[in-house]
Amino acid sequence: MGLLSHRVERSELKPGDHIYTWRAAYSYSHHGIYVGGSKVVHFTTKKEAGTAGLDSAVAMSSLISGGSPECPTFPDCGFQLPESGVILTCLDCFLREGSLHGFEYGVPPAVFLAKLRGGTCTTAASDPPDAVVHRAMYLLQNGFGSYDVFENNCEDFALYCKTGLILPSEAGIGRSGQAASAVGVPLAALFSTPFRLMSGGPLGMFAVTAGMYCAGRYITDIGVRKDVVKIEVEKLSAHLGWRRAKAEEESVKKQQQPGKVVVTRLLPLKRKRGCDLQLQPVK
Repeated sequence: MGLLSHRVERSELKPGDHIYTWRAAYSYSHHGIYVGGSKVVHFTTKKEAGTAGLDSAVAMSSLISGGSPECPTFPDCGFQLPESGVILTCLDCFLREGSLHGFEYGVPPAVFLAKLRGGTCTTAASDPPDAVVHRAMYLLQNGFGSYDVFENNCEDFALYCKTGLILPSEAGIGRSGQAASAVGVPLAALFSTPFRLMSGGPLGMFAVTAGMYCAGRYITDIGVRKDVVKIEVEKLSAHLGWRRAKAEEESVKKQQQPGKVVVTRLLPLKRKRGCDLQLQPVK
């Protein structure tokens, strides 16, 4: 268990494991759920007409090399329904010659804070492997909404499969530790400025900024947040569809008032009339 990430061997993998690999010289990581048989279910942008449904790093490397993204080993590698960002690939195509890492669950707060990068662990506990694989395969057939770097990305997908937890629509930032880190770095530098002015020397300035950064990561972790709710995967599509409809409704209202500045705010989660969606508060 390293300070940067937790590297694992292929022989250690079990169905239901949350895995990830680093892309673009460790600038970001791509996450997925290992479902057995050397297959991984993960979340990317939606498949466009005439293109393979691979993540942006894979698509870019294919364009540069001029090669085909088709897998020579598994015929069903790259399975992806139209208008869905959830895709099934083999482990080799998921890694793209990158290293294999395991996302850690149920880590103590001290271990979480000691990690130098977000998106490698959480204090939240994982559900049983059977439930994790079931969620991943169900979402492969039904989708996981629209991809969004900050609110609904590949790490958010894997975290939901592992825990069944999701955030209300007004949360702003999703469950992703990477997103929290990306936002946390500039915010830590901004909010720590008054304290840095009172600290003595560069070492004190660094300690204050690092402390603010770690605190920001910790309070946004799904194992710490109190606003997360548990939703059954069979009812998740209704939840995502309602959120999307509300967002579109707010967008239309804003466009109908061109001469007026409108602050758009998505409404909190409510029970939709005629829908049996039930939210289970996390204790």
